[in-house]
Amino acid sequence: PNISVSIPLSRCRAGELVGHTERVSGFAFCHHSGQSGLCASSSDDGTVKVWDTQTLSPVAEHTQHQNTISALHWSSLVKDLVVSGDEKGIIVCYWHNRNDSQQFFPEPRTIFCLTCSPHDENLVAIGYKDGMVVIIDISRKREVLHRLRGHDDEIHCLAWCPVPGEERLPAWQDELQEESEVPNGELTQDTAMKKGCYLASGSKDQTIRIWSCTRGRSVMTLKLPPVKRRGGAIDPAVKERIWLTVHWPCGRSKEIVSSCFGGELLLWDLTQSGKRKWTLLGSSEGQNHSRIVFNLCSLKVQDKELLFSISMDRDVKCWDLSTLDCSWTMPSLGGFVYSLAFSPVDTGCLAIGVGDSMIRVWNTLSMSNTYDVKTFWQSIKSKVTALSWHPTKEGCLAFGTDDGKVGIFDTFSSSAKNKPPQISSTYHKKTVYALAWGPPTPPLSFGGEGEQPSVTLYSCAGEGIVFQHNPWKLSGEANDINKVIRDTNSIKHKLPAHTEISWKPDGKLLALGNEDGSIEIFQAPNLKLLCTIQQHHKLINAIRWHHEHGSQPELSYLIASGSVNATIYVHNLKSIVESSSETPLTITEPFRTLAGHTAKITSLSWSPHHEARLVSACYDGTAQVWDVMKEEPLCNYRGHRGRLLCVQWSPVDSDSVYTGADDFSVHKWLISKQEHTRPPQGKKSIELEKKRSMQPKAKTKKKKKPIGKSPAKQDLSDTMNGDESVKEILLEENGVSDHEGEKEAQEAELPDKVSTIVSKDTSSYASDYFSFGLPKPLVTQKATPVKKDQPKEKTGPDSSLKKRKPRSILPFTTSMDHRSKDELHQDCLRLATCHNEGLSSDLSDHVHLGLFTDRASLHKMMDVEGKYHLENGHPELFQQLMLWKGDLKGILQAAAERGELTDQLVAISPMVGYQAWVWTVEAFAKQLCFQEQYVKAASHLLSIHKVYEAVELLKVNHFYREALVIAKARLRPEDPVLRDLYTSWAALLEKDGHYSMAAKCYLGASSPYDAVKVLAKKGDVTSLKTAAELALISGEEELSATLSFRCAQELLSSRNWVGAQEVLQQQKTLFGQRLVFCLNELLCKCLSERNPFDRKSPSSPCYHSWELNKEASFLDMVMEVWQSALGMNTAEQATCAREQLRNIEYPPSTSNTPSKQLLFHISHDLTLATLSYQTATWDEAVKSILGAVTRSYDAGNFTLMQEICSILLPEGCDNLRQKLDSTDSQSMDACRSLEGFVAYGLLYDLWWNPPKDHLVKDLQKTENRQSKLSGCKVLLSEVIAALQSTQRDIAEVQQILAEMIRQHQRNNLQGSTNGSRQESKLQQSSETESDKPRSDTEVKEPITLPELTKQLLKANQKLAEFPDSLKAFPFPDVLECCLVLLHIGAECPPELHEQALDLLRKHRVNEESLCQYQHFYD
Repeated sequence: PNISVSIPLSRCRAGELVGHTERVSGFAFCHHSGQSGLCASSSDDGTVKVWDTQTLSPVAEHTQHQNTISALHWSSLVKDLVVSGDEKGIIVCYWHNRNDSQQFFPEPRTIFCLTCSPHDENLVAIGYKDGMVVIIDISRKREVLHRLRGHDDEIHCLAWCPVPGEERLPAWQDELQEESEVPNGELTQDTAMKKGCYLASGSKDQTIRIWSCTRGRSVMTLKLPPVKRRGGAIDPAVKERIWLTVHWPCGRSKEIVSSCFGGELLLWDLTQSGKRKWTLLGSSEGQNHSRIVFNLCSLKVQDKELLFSISMDRDVKCWDLSTLDCSWTMPSLGGFVYSLAFSPVDTGCLAIGVGDSMIRVWNTLSMSNTYDVKTFWQSIKSKVTALSWHPTKEGCLAFGTDDGKVGIFDTFSSSAKNKPPQISSTYHKKTVYALAWGPPTPPLSFGGEGEQPSVTLYSCAGEGIVFQHNPWKLSGEANDINKVIRDTNSIKHKLPAHTEISWKPDGKLLALGNEDGSIEIFQAPNLKLLCTIQQHHKLINAIRWHHEHGSQPELSYLIASGSVNATIYVHNLKSIVESSSETPLTITEPFRTLAGHTAKITSLSWSPHHEARLVSACYDGTAQVWDVMKEEPLCNYRGHRGRLLCVQWSPVDSDSVYTGADDFSVHKWLISKQEHTRPPQGKKSIELEKKRSMQPKAKTKKKKKPIGKSPAKQDLSDTMNGDESVKEILLEENGVSDHEGEKEAQEAELPDKVSTIVSKDTSSYASDYFSFGLPKPLVTQKATPVKKDQPKEKTGPDSSLKKRKPRSILPFTTSMDHRSKDELHQDCLRLATCHNEGLSSDLSDHVHLGLFTDRASLHKMMDVEGKYHLENGHPELFQQLMLWKGDLKGILQAAAERGELTDQLVAISPMVGYQAWVWTVEAFAKQLCFQEQYVKAASHLLSIHKVYEAVELLKVNHFYREALVIAKARLRPEDPVLRDLYTSWAALLEKDGHYSMAAKCYLGASSPYDAVKVLAKKGDVTSLKTAAELALISGEEELSATLSFRCAQELLSSRNWVGAQEVLQQQKTLFGQRLVFCLNELLCKCLSERNPFDRKSPSSPCYHSWELNKEASFLDMVMEVWQSALGMNTAEQATCAREQLRNIEYPPSTSNTPSKQLLFHISHDLTLATLSYQTATWDEAVKSILGAVTRSYDAGNFTLMQEICSILLPEGCDNLRQKLDSTDSQSMDACRSLEGFVAYGLLYDLWWNPPKDHLVKDLQKTENRQSKLSGCKVLLSEVIAALQSTQRDIAEVQQILAEMIRQHQRNNLQGSTNGSRQESKLQQSSETESDKPRSDTEVKEPITLPELTKQLLKANQKLAEFPDSLKAFPFPDVLECCLVLLHIGAECPPELHEQALDLLRKHRVNEESLCQYQHFYD
C-alpha cells in the first residue's frame, strides 16, 4: 500500500509515500507550474490522497467512494481538481484547495478509465467495462453530452488529442460531406475545425476508435494488425492476452501510439489511406517489450520527443519518436531474489530467480548494454525459488518454483524468447529449495551408453524428497532417490527430510543436507552411504563443494555448509573417501569453523579464482568473504536493506560478487572497495535488526494463512536465536498472494546513492546495483507477528459460551427509563395528570411516555424510535417497528424506493394483500437484477407465476442452463420458448467454440442435422467420426457418408490407413473409396520401399498387415488384396465401384497441389484403371493410367511421374497396345500419349545418369542404352510438333492482345484524373514500361490490332485442321525432347540426331524462342 517516488533519468529513489492501508489502484501527477511536486493516489481502502513529494506527506484526502476505486486523473486545466471513478459508476470531482467535492452518476456501469479534457475544463471522458464511452460536463449536474457506442468490450484507455479542433481526416472526409445533421444542429466546416476535440479509445475488442466530440460519433476505427512477434512463434496453447493502451503524443494531432499483442508498440498515421496505417516501433529484435504494455507517456527533452512505456515484463523503455528506436531499457524486479546462477558454458550469463514469477537472464559481459536482460515467464505461475544451468549444454536452464513445479528453459535458441519451457510431469508438494545436475543414479543409470542422459536433474523440495528427473523425457515419472538409498544401504528406519542437495564437480560424491542438521555423503552411482556429518543441529540451508581446478588437489574434498545456526562449517572428506571402511562413518569435528554471522546462513559460493576462499549470504543483511584456511574474515558487504537470500562469485572477475535479497534487488559489489572486514556484532547488529523490525508490517489477508508455520510465529528479532528455517522465507511469502505480498512490502529509508549505474565511490557501499528499477526495502514476515507479551485470555467455560446481547428495538424509550429517580418521579406525576384530565397533548415533549397513554401517543413514540434507527443505520429495526405499528405498506414502498427490500420483507408482504405482494416481488426482482442476482430474481418471479418473464430474464443474461430447467419443468413440451432457448444457447456455444455442448442443444431442439453440422465444424478426426455416426443414427445417410469420407481423409493425412478403412467400412456407399484408400496405401508403401529416404514424415505410417505378392505386377497385387481383404470377387462389384468413382472429378493438379493430395488423386485414377483392367475395358484403363501420369506431370513432380511409370509399366506400353482395338483412334491416341510420357521419363533418366566409367565401356550396357534411346523415337512426332508450334503461336498472339487491352485501360484511367496527378501518371507509366520484359519485338514498330487479329485467325484455322483425337490427349514437348537428344551427344543414334535437328529447323527454333526452355538449361 506504499508508493515509491523515483526520478527516472537519474534512476535514484526520491522517497516513499506511506499512508494507504490497501492496494494502490491509481496514481497521477499534477502538471501545473508551481505544483509539480503534488501528486494524487487512490487505493482499495476507499481513499483518494493528495501528496507533496517534497515533504513525502499527505496534503489532503477524501473518502467519498463507497466502492473500489478503479480510475484516477488530475485535470490539466484546473490545478486543484482530481477526478476519480469506482466500480459502481460513481464519479467524484475533488477540489483539494477548498476541500470540496461533487458526485456524478452518469451510468450504472463499472468504470475502467477516465481522463479530463486538456481543452475544456468541464469535460471528462469515461470508459466502461462493457465498452461504452461517455463524455460528461461537470459544470452541469447530470449532464451527459455523448454516449459513444461502438466497442464490444472493456475500455482500457482514453486519450484526448493534444491539439484542439477537429480537422478533417481523409478516412472520414466523405462521411462528413454526406451527413449534414449533427447532434447539436448544423455544423459548418469552420465550426468542425475550431470547436471540439478528437478522443481516442483503446478497447479489449482489439480496436482503436477516434471519436468526434462535436458530432458524438466514431469517425475512424483502427483494427490491431496480427503482428508476428519477433524472436519466434507464439505458444498456441496459451490464449493471447491484450491490454490496448493509447497515447496521443504532444503536438501530433494526426499520430497516435498504441500497444499491441505481446508487447509491440505501433505508431498510427491517421492521414494514411488504405488498411496499413501503422508503423512498428523498434527496428531490431529485442527492442520491444516481451509482454503486454500497460502505460505510455511522452515528453520533450531539448529537441527530442521521447516516449516512455511500462509493461508486464517490468521493463521501463524510452523511445525516440523521431527514429522509432528504443533509446534505453531499465529493467526492474517485482519480488524477492531467491536464486542466482552463473552459466558454466556461457561465461558471464547470470540467471536470476525472482518472486514475481519470472526469470531474468543477464549478460553481465555485454559491452553495448549494461543491462542486457532476457525475461522468461511462460508457464511459470509462482515464485522462482531455484535455478541450475546444465553443465555442458548451452542455454539449458532448470528452474523450480514455489508451487513445486520443475522445468527446463532453452534460453539460447533464437525462438527461445517466446518458447514455453519443458515441464516435469512430477510435481513436488511444497516449495522447490534446490536443483542440481548430476550423473544418473538407478534406475536411470541402467542401460548401455547412449541409452540414458549423461547428466540428470535432481530437485529437492519442502516436503523433504529429492526427485531425479530425466531431461530427455520430462513427461515421464521422476524417481525418488530415497528408494535407491534404502536398497543400497539396507536402511529400514525412516530417512530424514532432505533440504539441500549438492554434487561434487566430478560427479562421484553426492551431499544431502537434512532437516535435522545432518549432512550425508553418498558415492555414485548406487548412492552408497560413506559418512554422516553431525555438526549442525538445525536445518541445512546451503552446501557447496570446493572447485577442482586449483593447484592443491586435496582442496577439492572441502565441503562448506550453512544452516539456521549462524556458524559455517567446512569439512575435509579426503580421508573418508580414501578409507576402505565398509560401514558409514560419523564426523563430529569440523576441518574449519567460520564464525561471525549473527543470523541464518542462506547461501554459499566458493571463489573460482582463489583457493579456499568462500563468500556467504546471511539473514543479518550482509555478505561475508572468508579465508577458509586461516578461518579469517576478509571483507563484509552491507549494501542491502534486507535479508540476503543468494550469492554468487563472478566467474570472470575475482573482485566481483553478486548478491540477491528480499529488498527486490541484485547487487554487484567489489571486494576491494569494502571498508568492513567482518559482520556487524553486538550493538551494531542489534541496531540493524531493530531498524528493520521497526518498519510497518505488511497487512495480511485473513483468509490466507502461511503454510507450514505455527500459529504463534515469532517476529524477526527471534530469528537471531536460530529458531526458524531459512527455507521458511519461501513460506513466509505465502501469507499473501504472489504479487500482493511483494508489492505491499514495507520499505525503510535508503541513503542517497545511485542504484543502477556502476559506482566509482570507495565507500563501504561501493557496488553495482542491478536493481531492475527501484531497490525495494526489507520485507518482514508477511504473517502478522504475535506479540510476546499478550494478555492472557480467560479460559473458563463462560467465556466461550458468552453471547452478544441483541440490540434493543426501543432504545430511546429504554434509555429514558434509566434516568435519575427524580426525573422518573416527574414522569409518574405527568402520567397521572394526563389520565385524570384526559390531555395527552401535554406529552408532546415527553414522547417516551406514549407507551403508557393512548394510541396516538404510542404512534408518535414509535415514529421517534424509527427515526432513531434510520439515523443510526439500522433499517431492519425500523421495518420491524413499522410492522408492529401496522404500516407494512409504507415500509414496502419506502424500501423499494431505496433499494432495500429483503427476503423478510417479501415474505411478510402478503399480509398487505395479493396485489401488494405481487408488486413487492416485482420490485424485489428488479432490485436483484440491479445487484446482478439474476437467478434469485427469476426464482421470485416464479413465485408470482411469471414463468415466461423468469425464463426471458435468465436468457437475456445468458443463464441458459437455469432457464431451460425452468422452462422444461413449467411449460408445455411443444412451447416454442423451449426451442428458442436451445437454439439461442447453441448459437452462443458455437460462437465460443463449445461445439459438443452446442450439438446437445440442437439435439434437445430436435434438430439433429444442425447438431451434425456443428459437431463437424471443428474438423478433427474424433469430431468428424462422431458427427458421421450421429448423422447415420438420425437417418442422414448421405451426410454421414460425406463426413465419413472427410474423416478418412484426415486420417490419411496422418498416414493412418487402418483407421481410414475402419471409418469407411461403416458406409456401404463408400465401397469405391475403400478401394482407392487401399490402392493408395499400397502405392505409398511401394514408393517408400523404392526411395526410403525421400519421403520423410513426422508421423510413422500405420499400414495393414496384408500378405503381398511381390512377384506379381502392381495392378495384379492390388486386385489380390481387394479380393482377400475387401471381398471384391465379382465383376458386378467392380462395375458398380467403377461407376461410383467415375462420378467423382478432381480438379487438375498444379505445382501448388500438396503431395498427399496429389497421391490421393493419382490413387483415384489408378483405381479406375485397375477396375477397368479387371473388367477388360482396356481403353478406359489406358486413359486412367494416362490421367495418373499427366497429373504428376502437371504438378511438376517429375520424379513421381517416373516412379509411377516404372511401377505400372516396367516393360513399357507394348502389352497394353496389343490389347487395344487398333480401329479405335481415340484409344490408340491415348496409348501413344502414354508411350510418349513413358519415353519422356526414360529420356531424362538416360541423360541424367550417363555411364560412370568412361575408360572401360561395357558393350552390353552401351547396347542397352542405345536400344532405350531408339525407343524414344516416339517422342519425335512431326504432327504433334506442328500442333504444339501452332498452340504456341496462338498463346503468343493472345498475350500481346491482352497487354494491349491492359495498356488501353491504363490510358483511359490516367486521362480521367486531374492535372495534379500528372507527375505520378508519368512516373507510373515509366515504371510500367520498365517492368516489361525487353525483347527485340519492342524495338520494332508496334503491331496494330487488325494485324494481330489476322494472325490469330490464321493460327486458329491452322489449329482446326488437326484431328480432334490428336488434341484430346496431352503429349510431352517435342522440341524440348529434341534438345535433350542433342545434349546427350554421341550416344544418340545418328538417325534420331538428324530427325531432332530437322524438327528444330522446321519450326524456327532460334535463340529468341528458346527462352521458354530456360528451365531445360537450369
